[in-house]
Amino acid sequence: MVDVVADKTASDESLVLEEPVLEERALGPLTILFGKENGKYPHGNSLVITGTDKTAIVDPCLGVVARKGQLPEVDMILLSHVHEDHVAGTHLFPNATCHAHEADAIGMTSIEGMLDIYGFDGPLRNEFKVTIETEFFFEPRADVIAYKDGEVFDLGGVTVTAMHTPGHTRGHTCFLIEWVNEQGVVEGFVYLGDIELTGFGPYYGDAWSNLEDFERSLAFLKTVDAQWWLTFHHKGLIESRAEFLVMLESFRSMIDFREDNLLSFIERPRTMDDIVEHRFVYRPGTGGTMADQVERRSMGMHLERLVRDGRVEMKDDCYIRVL
Repeated sequence: MVDVVADKTASDESLVLEEPVLEERALGPLTILFGKENGKYPHGNSLVITGTDKTAIVDPCLGVVARKGQLPEVDMILLSHVHEDHVAGTHLFPNATCHAHEADAIGMTSIEGMLDIYGFDGPLRNEFKVTIETEFFFEPRADVIAYKDGEVFDLGGVTVTAMHTPGHTRGHTCFLIEWVNEQGVVEGFVYLGDIELTGFGPYYGDAWSNLEDFERSLAFLKTVDAQWWLTFHHKGLIESRAEFLVMLESFRSMIDFREDNLLSFIERPRTMDDIVEHRFVYRPGTGGTMADQVERRSMGMHLERLVRDGRVEMKDDCYIRVL
């Protein structure tokens, strides 16, 4: 989720000094690089995957920047999607190939491409451009390689399969990582990116977000069989598929919660400005241009579906529930 961060240093060196000792965990061929406060934004949880032939890093973030000088040699960068907090450490691996889903890859080719993914405009666009460049160390990669859904990266004894899960962005992708353990059993680990499993719920407030794609992606993940699941933010490592499924449904239910609240609010006519001001994604009273844009886009998707389904009507520039 995008948030403009103030009062942060603009140098790699001071970031290293400010960071506490960061937790790591080895799991088979994987090393989880946990970020500050379990990956609380602007930090995240990155993943190093070591095969017999190649080593990959997934979503190198500010926690990777904080570890510079202690990082392994990396052959490839795999990006779950192209948002500022997921690419902050890509500049540390100039000789590694950089891979992003074909729908998001344009965001790595230029800062304007990344800003288009968010859809910010006016002063907010200019402000966030500076943030991306100075606080997240963005360097464009004209050599970015676009991958497709189902593409398999074979690292030697370890495979990484791209599972396209759009909604947060057009190209958002989860990675299924598989290897054979010492007992000859195939192990499965899913990197979830920004399917965060938090109480906040799914974030679909950018120009390249899509509510119904997000719902389909969450339904798909219920069918994936794995033992471990890692979120980029907040929840971190989940070590049980049963626990994951409970958390996934709770996360998904926030979509219903928002929609039910919206329907209650428009039992009498409301303009879009009324709806934006009320706040359904953020807490009531949350201010700022960014929050306004996120509310407008997110609730606009709900309203479009509700109108299409005949549950809401437009009258005199107001939305009203059909009872």
